[in-house]
Amino acid sequence: MNDSKQARPARADEAIARWRELLGAANVDGPEVAQQRYGACTTGFSRRIAGALRPASRDRIVELLAVARECARPLYPISTGRNWGYGTALPVVDDCTIVDLSNLTAIRTIDADLGLFEVEPGVTQAALHDYLQASKLRFMVPTTGAGPDASLLGNALERGYGITPTADHFAAVTRIEAVLPDGRVYRPALSQLGAELADHAFKWGLGPYLDGLFTQSGFGIVTSMTLALARRPELVEAFYFAVPDAGAFEDVAMAVRGSLQELGSVAGSVNLMNRHRVLAMTAPYDAARTGDDGLLTDAAVADMGRRYRVDPWMGMGALYGPREIVAAARKLVRQRLSGSTRRLVFMTMRRARLLEGASRRVLGRSHGIPSLLGRIRSSLEILEGRPDRVAHGLLYWQRGGADLEKTPDPAQAACGLIWYAPLVPFKPDLMARYVRTCTEVLRAHSMEPLITLSTLTDRCLDSSVPLLFDPTVPGEADRAHRCYAALVAAGRDLGCMPYRLHVGAMAEFTGSGGTFWDLAAQLGETTDPGRILSPGRYAPLPGR
Repeated sequence: MNDSKQARPARADEAIARWRELLGAANVDGPEVAQQRYGACTTGFSRRIAGALRPASRDRIVELLAVARECARPLYPISTGRNWGYGTALPVVDDCTIVDLSNLTAIRTIDADLGLFEVEPGVTQAALHDYLQASKLRFMVPTTGAGPDASLLGNALERGYGITPTADHFAAVTRIEAVLPDGRVYRPALSQLGAELADHAFKWGLGPYLDGLFTQSGFGIVTSMTLALARRPELVEAFYFAVPDAGAFEDVAMAVRGSLQELGSVAGSVNLMNRHRVLAMTAPYDAARTGDDGLLTDAAVADMGRRYRVDPWMGMGALYGPREIVAAARKLVRQRLSGSTRRLVFMTMRRARLLEGASRRVLGRSHGIPSLLGRIRSSLEILEGRPDRVAHGLLYWQRGGADLEKTPDPAQAACGLIWYAPLVPFKPDLMARYVRTCTEVLRAHSMEPLITLSTLTDRCLDSSVPLLFDPTVPGEADRAHRCYAALVAAGRDLGCMPYRLHVGAMAEFTGSGGTFWDLAAQLGETTDPGRILSPGRYAPLPGR
């Protein structure tokens, strides 16, 4: 018997054997197979994985939880394991058994008139899009840059966001069902009282609002959620603009905030991207023009900006609604943004396709303009609620690009990515200070400063900053982790803190004490005294 076998708790093998009887041998992996299947991660972290289970129904989840309790085996549920940049499929701590919910793929139309649809954890953006198309239902998928293969439920439970009309994806969740650590099935109060449709239609239900406890937590295994989908409007019109002078950034931010305040639900989220971030999605990386710090020189970035017509800052947003309302909104956006921006362009999908086709015929596929128009068309796909993989190109920028259809899983392709995603109050002066500070920290750690600010509301933005590195090079992952820690510390001084965390950062935040984390720990102890479900996930670990 080898040392690793001897080190395994006595009841680990018993649990694996019982789970195989319950789920079938093909749906239960031992430690070695589970490590190979689920152990790859873009963050450079590794975890010792005790096994993996793939149930296909809620009833099986109730039963496998009973085995976990009896054998004291910690579990870590995942939806599809596409949590790239935050931990992929890794648990927070070692020796957890993965509960892979990707086989739960049901989509149910609760009420098409009301736009209510129930999805299980394995339902991806692509699956919901195909379902709506096949059913001839004109609703928009709440798309994200994670792409077609990512779970809708998993993203909403992490309080993810996008740039379609409902930017806050958990805001679109009206109802949750979950299995608690003790095996009980959680359903909101209105359902228990027989008011099923009202429960699906009204987010807040009756009594204490408990659905929110299942987001960013380990209080239960969520088996389904109801989404209130946005209807596909008569017209979706994107707008793109350039900020020629970095000094005008605050004026543009003020103009964007004013537009959102006046337009309300007609406007979706607006993205503000610095030149580096746009070039990472539009131009090949020029490794020959890097300095001693390993970063592109200022001269190289300026030259690339001129060649690809990318200004210090670029913006993108969209308008949704009937043609007459979009026309009025377009006029307002033009009035607000024309003074401090240039090349303000409005684009519909039809116009983008026509321009892309014409430019390819005249200039050829290898020319930069057809490629740029192709990326604009892809961004419109996402704005219209159609999943697209275009955002994945960012991960391969410094590697010379990639065929995204052939490399759908960045973790398996050995991409190095950690997301730093702080919340930034919508105060233009604070936004400018945040950008300066973030750029300084990134450069100090030899990270290309790729910065996006996305409006969540007219009061708050989220910034998404990818830390890109090569995990195959010794020391690169450590450098990325040090950069992340420095960004968090610098952001804390500004009052800008992450809205979600990667698995390696959770212990530092949750171990900081205070009433909030104390209460989270008390709730965990009450609902899960054995701490078998998602130990350490946005919660203090016992004894820390």
